[in-house]
Amino acid sequence: MISTLRVDPANAEQARAWDGHEGAYWAEHADRYDRAMRAHHPHLLAAAGISAADQVLDIGCGTGETTRDVARRASGGRALGVDLSAEMLRGARERAAAEGLRNADFVQADAQVHTFPSEAFDVAVSRSGTMFFADPVAAFRNIAGALRPGGRLVQLVWQAPAENEWFLSFTRALAAGRPLPTPASDAPGPFALADPERVRTVLAAAGFTGIRLEPHSEPMWFGGDSADAERFLLGMLGWMLDGLDDEGRRRAVEDLRATLTAHETTDGVRYASATWIIRATRPPATTTASATATATG
Repeated sequence: MISTLRVDPANAEQARAWDGHEGAYWAEHADRYDRAMRAHHPHLLAAAGISAADQVLDIGCGTGETTRDVARRASGGRALGVDLSAEMLRGARERAAAEGLRNADFVQADAQVHTFPSEAFDVAVSRSGTMFFADPVAAFRNIAGALRPGGRLVQLVWQAPAENEWFLSFTRALAAGRPLPTPASDAPGPFALADPERVRTVLAAAGFTGIRLEPHSEPMWFGGDSADAERFLLGMLGWMLDGLDDEGRRRAVEDLRATLTAHETTDGVRYASATWIIRATRPPATTTASATATATG
């Protein structure tokens, strides 16, 4: 699909990854990821405040749990999920069909450049799908253009790594004592929208107003027991073992196993995690018109 998918050149590497092995891996383990995020999910849905007639855009929808949930709430409207991964979208369509949701649609698209219908949506939502844009201002400006005046953008993103025990624990274990490169704070990645000031700057530059961040801390589930979690995480993060000799790999896996065992509970392996719920609004038409009149004076 990548050959025909319109992708911003800056996002091309991500598009290849998500439409290849990475997307296939997450599609295979979609139910596990949905369960991992389940404690955070209600916060996103509550903030979105979907009404029965709403037209909803879900950005980075993956296998579509959020899309399906908002489609049920928008029973007289529609929900459109977009994602870079054809494999994940295949799973999303299958799940929506199995649940009898006729008002949920899915399109493979790069939200940074995709030509959405203008002013067609009441709400845009995203569960951990907006942190990977190479040019976030351009991407959010494109999303703003798809929202009706007064339309809402509601996203769930990660807080800083220091607030996310799961990330620190897994990366420290698999680093096996090696220093890990620290990506630039504005580089695409899981923590690209962790800084509230950067979020406000980016969204304001994209034309949004009423920008608010609300913190949430919840446990994340990674497996039924340490062995289950280890298999999953080595499938997801096994690339971090590249370059290690046999002893280094043994040490890294043992360190991962130790932290997973230490986090076993009666309800599986759980780690502390922290997210932001970000709300923003595309200004009403009257506000935009007033601003234009003032600017042209």
